[in-house]
Amino acid sequence: MANKRASQDRKARLAEIQNQQKAKERKVVAGIVVGCLVLLAGLTGVVLFAINDAKAKQLPNLGVSVGAAKCDPVTTDANAGSGEHVGPGTSKPDETSVKYATIPPSNGPHFVSPDVSGRDFYTAADRPVVETLVHNLEHGYTILWYDGAKVKDTTLLKDIADQGNKLADSSGKFKVVEWDASRGAFPADKPYALVHWAKDAGHREMCGDISGQVVVDFVKKFPKDNTQEPGAA
Repeated sequence: MANKRASQDRKARLAEIQNQQKAKERKVVAGIVVGCLVLLAGLTGVVLFAINDAKAKQLPNLGVSVGAAKCDPVTTDANAGSGEHVGPGTSKPDETSVKYATIPPSNGPHFVSPDVSGRDFYTAADRPVVETLVHNLEHGYTILWYDGAKVKDTTLLKDIADQGNKLADSSGKFKVVEWDASRGAFPADKPYALVHWAKDAGHREMCGDISGQVVVDFVKKFPKDNTQEPGAA
């Protein structure tokens, strides 16, 4: 009887040990499952944040609405200066500052070489001169000029410069540049100007605030191939 009781006790202890081991295994598995769920939730949050952030930075979603931008009607400026080079390396080497018909200019005489740096955003500290950028206009660029005296936070403008170059109608040919106030003043209530030199004429749209949708509409109306010298860099 004693041996049978001892055998039963050993079986009972063994069963208890096995149950304890299984309980520990279940806790480990449960912990792994919970950890995976937490990790999955975190990854989902990151992905959703990235998606929402990307949507928020799409050009039509940047800045204010079209109505709130308070833009003037797009101008049609008399076409002049196509292929007319001035300044060093030309027949007019001493003409280093052109008096343009409009502020900012949408066409006119310009320096021999455009800006081909590949940069899409400039402040007053490093911008090319106006005569250089007018040559860019001749090659199909759209330039968004901004009045640095009134626009201090350029974070939004940098995003617009980046997104503007991703649009099919302005890909690789969209620049945001701080205007040189020594060349003339913008209207007091219009610190932004979209400019394009199309085949027919120069065009400007002066705005009171910045709207990504206004930019989209402007470059669709005046795409990079609608220009004096399509195909030029």
